[in-house]
Amino acid sequence: MNPATRVPYLSDVGLLIGRVALGVVFVAHGWQKINDLGHGAVVKMFEGMDVPMASLSAYYSTWVEFIAGLALIVGAAVPIAGLLLAIDMAGAFWFVHKGNGVFVAENGYELVLALGGAAILLAFAGAGRFSVDGLIFSRTESRDPEHAT
Repeated sequence: MNPATRVPYLSDVGLLIGRVALGVVFVAHGWQKINDLGHGAVVKMFEGMDVPMASLSAYYSTWVEFIAGLALIVGAAVPIAGLLLAIDMAGAFWFVHKGNGVFVAENGYELVLALGGAAILLAFAGAGRFSVDGLIFSRTESRDPEHAT
């Protein structure tokens, strides 16, 4: 039996905790690119890793990680944020980590796989009840005459 069916809101609490944890990691990585490295250093790093369109990829990676990470934390536009972050991690996997094995200590893909998998999970599952999305969509659904009880 699914524990979420026995305990009301349990899955929503799980989505909240997961969203915030994942969002913090992505915001930290985006902020590091913005504040510590700067765009030029990120471009150079990407060029050194043979990431295609290094400047555009650096902008995408930096701002998606930062803004979509914030979106996860507050639970706003989570399906879109999750999808954009999963694409970011797919690029990191494909262009940087795939040939290095699993383990992060060997520059492997375990972190990008976990982050990308969690991002796509949120993209498909949504933000849950304790989120901006939950507030907006619960109000919209309660005004929908077809679904009124």
